[in-house]
Amino acid sequence: MRSLQHKAAGLCILCFLLLVPGASTGQFKRDKNIWNYDGGVIFATDGALPNGVCFRVSGDVNEGGFFNSLKRIDDEHGTVFRRGTELVSRFPEALDVSFSIRDEPCTSGLREVAPRTYLTREMMSHLQLSVYWKHGVDLRPAKDVKEVEARVERIVPYARGLAAELPVRFEWSYQLLVPSAGIPLTDSLVFIFRTNDEHIAARVAARL
Repeated sequence: MRSLQHKAAGLCILCFLLLVPGASTGQFKRDKNIWNYDGGVIFATDGALPNGVCFRVSGDVNEGGFFNSLKRIDDEHGTVFRRGTELVSRFPEALDVSFSIRDEPCTSGLREVAPRTYLTREMMSHLQLSVYWKHGVDLRPAKDVKEVEARVERIVPYARGLAAELPVRFEWSYQLLVPSAGIPLTDSLVFIFRTNDEHIAARVAARL
């Protein structure tokens, strides 16, 4: 009786595989996914300081026309990057990185304090950035990263008539040049923001 049950179960599985298009006794065919990188690679994350101030980091990675028409294609054969019919496997000589930081109300996933405190010039002076290349789980420092520009601008409130009564808020903007010659496109560029006491305030990756 048990033998007949096993044979019947085997026949059911075989029938199912025959009825499903593209199915095999190994695994189902992997769906084909395509990502376009026109305009560069965008990254963003939320961060928090030990004093309860929360902030938003948002930016992009670009380089002339390198990312224009660049596509990542994932299918049953693996992952490839193409620009038209050209296979692309490495980053260009250097990447332009632009990002900004401004305070924001804390989300439910980060600590909340009342009353709300705001990001100040002094707090930002204690925030340090480290840039890494990530391959798999391994992090290695990005070498010879150069700061091209750094500026701070006051955020003008929507209610201009109440500007004198509202807290002063700022936005910090940065531009970096990150050498990337020979780096595989499968590696990610990781940004880690730390305080002076090595507390990680934010971490974000720009990945293709």
